Amino acid sequence: MAEVELRQLRYFVAVAEELNFGRAAERLLIAGPSLSQQIKALERDLGVRLFDRDRRSVALTPAGEILLPQTRTLIEQADELRSRATRMSGSEPVRLGYTNWLPPGLTARTSAVAQLRIDTWVAPSHTQAARVADGSLDLAVCWVLTEDLERRGLNARLIGADQLYAVAAGQDASSIRVKDTAVLLDDDINSWSSWNRFAELLARDTGASPVRIADGGITGAAFFDHVRRSRRPIINSPKGQTSALPPDLVQRPLVAPEVYWTWSLIWRRSEVRTAVIAAADALTRGVGDFGIHAPDAWLPDGDPYRQ
Repeated sequence: MAEVELRQLRYFVAVAEELNFGRAAERLLIAGPSLSQQIKALERDLGVRLFDRDRRSVALTPAGEILLPQTRTLIEQADELRSRATRMSGSEPVRLGYTNWLPPGLTARTSAVAQLRIDTWVAPSHTQAARVADGSLDLAVCWVLTEDLERRGLNARLIGADQLYAVAAGQDASSIRVKDTAVLLDDDINSWSSWNRFAELLARDTGASPVRIADGGITGAAFFDHVRRSRRPIINSPKGQTSALPPDLVQRPLVAPEVYWTWSLIWRRSEVRTAVIAAADALTRGVGDFGIHAPDAWLPDGDPYRQ
């Protein structure tokens, strides 16, 4: 007996369910004569007649009635095999969102287990956490507290950390105690909710002076203007970590304590897809602690990695 193609078995099931070659051809998106030829080829390969047909009707033969349930089972098994192979080969897409930072080499680290798709909508941490929770994203790199994880049903692993510093006017680049700095909080909670929570906890714990603003000056040119007007150096946010400083401003290391902002990779606790879980494992495998557990390090209450 010649080799039977899975495609021909699908054609057989479609005709058996429609009992009309024209409707089956439309359902399969192929031409009627081609479908008829494929069924004849299948009958020849199997060595049995599957349909009794004339110009007015199509009916299953006794052999066709016996083979139909077995054929459906074979197709279901083939589909399940393809699905498992797809997941194992890493071709299942995994959607990852971020706020402003991503670790290097993402696609290389996940290529063996998932097809990683970086979402183009760069959004604040609280927004990305909500998108993972509602299924709009599979993974996200963002800042979260333990209460966020519990409320939204999320898992988190450390994937990075920024050691924050102060920016000051003048030329003095020496280290400065956190209590001698200021930290900005913006009235736009839609954009700066996570940073405001972090800054409030930092001010409470260290004595840094909280300063309310309403111009989005947590980063960018407006931030530099705030620094120039301030009597105290101002703590830089993670979104400003890579911004080049104007020549009249300097970076000053923070001490007593050293201040860290953590980046978490998050995903749903209810997640069952192999590709998503494998991607999370691949992205966080071998990650260190980035200094966040040093004796003088500070993390806010509720940080998932605070010891």
